[in-house]
Amino acid sequence: MRHAPVTPNGDLIRWVEIPGAEPTRLYLHGLGATSPVYWSAAAAHPLLTGRRSLLLDLLGFGISDRPTDFSYTLEAHADAVAAALEAADVTDAEVVAHSLGGAVAILLAARHPRLVANLVLVDSVLDPSPPEPTPGSSGIAAYTEEEFLAHGWQRTEERVGPFWWSTMRLAGREALYRTTVHRTRGTSPTLREQLAGLSVPRTCLHPEADGEPADAAGLRASGVTVRAIPDCGHNIMFDNPEAFARAVTDALNGG
Repeated sequence: MRHAPVTPNGDLIRWVEIPGAEPTRLYLHGLGATSPVYWSAAAAHPLLTGRRSLLLDLLGFGISDRPTDFSYTLEAHADAVAAALEAADVTDAEVVAHSLGGAVAILLAARHPRLVANLVLVDSVLDPSPPEPTPGSSGIAAYTEEEFLAHGWQRTEERVGPFWWSTMRLAGREALYRTTVHRTRGTSPTLREQLAGLSVPRTCLHPEADGEPADAAGLRASGVTVRAIPDCGHNIMFDNPEAFARAVTDALNGG
């Protein structure tokens, strides 16, 4: 395990690093997840091995520190990841990011362009979402922060179920709440607008059963490759690892 201080107070982002050839490949997890759990099997797939790979946990999640005085905006997450990459002597990374991690990856590429050379978004966040609980959502943003810290986190455990909670329980409660709220509100310019403005190769993978993401035609018009993955749900890398590995390999090799 490696680490780097990413705030003025010295709070640490930590990651599991797999040695290999450059360019470095960065894996970013979704809300309430942790990269060593969500990405280790994918990084070990025969099609994806051989690269220096950083399975990095966002500040407040997994094995990283959980400061209570951090804003946990999406922009702040991106800047913290950038500080960790700088400390690890990484430039021009291949970034593979799931769900909320995709939002952070878009901002990382937009705010720190020399750090990102290729972007693969895995069923990622592109737009603001309704604040009220919806089927499959955590319901976290429906609370005030005070309510969530007092009792909402316990009800969240019941809502999300044992699979998601197995890693969500590692998150700092302030981190989980604030990150969810900022993910719900989105950014300005929007994530979709910032993704469209990037010059690096960009690929959006989505579950075939869900249909194409909103305004897929607009994504393609801005140069984004949109690719459906069969036989999977939101956690594409778990549900169909073979198709996922092929799609990521194609995206990173310009296929």
